Amino acid sequence: MSASPLAAILPQLASASAHTHALGFAYDGVVGDRVRLKAPWREDLVGDPHTEVLSGGLVTALLDHAGGMAVWVALNRFEPIATLDLRVDYMRAARARTGLIAEARCFRLTRSIAFVRAWAFEDDPEDPVAAAQSAYILTAGDARGAGANLKPRREAGA
Repeated sequence: MSASPLAAILPQLASASAHTHALGFAYDGVVGDRVRLKAPWREDLVGDPHTEVLSGGLVTALLDHAGGMAVWVALNRFEPIATLDLRVDYMRAARARTGLIAEARCFRLTRSIAFVRAWAFEDDPEDPVAAAQSAYILTAGDARGAGANLKPRREAGA
């Protein structure tokens, strides 16, 4: 990613909100159109103490947040977005006592929706723990607000 104003704030966007900070998310860079985040293994983030594997909720939050960051990378700017749809497929059990990396790519932008694919893994993206497909609504101005795709109403008698 080129040296843009967005590139300067991506590390803060990765971990500055209350929940991402509490979960320990950390920015791990952008390569081409793919953004990476890391989540550490911590005992308080474990879903099942017997397996010592990170919680499924943490995996979902990580994939969702990486997906949102991929939208900002595709737009090359920060603007308000909201998750419209998120599907996570868990493909295998994560390794015990191991943090995760999420990688996400926005593969299509329309005037009002961004479509993203993301995956979570330990070391190898070819061996994912989970994969996600998601859609985000773009909520900024410039004719992309709610109802922007509707035709203007005709006045009575016109």
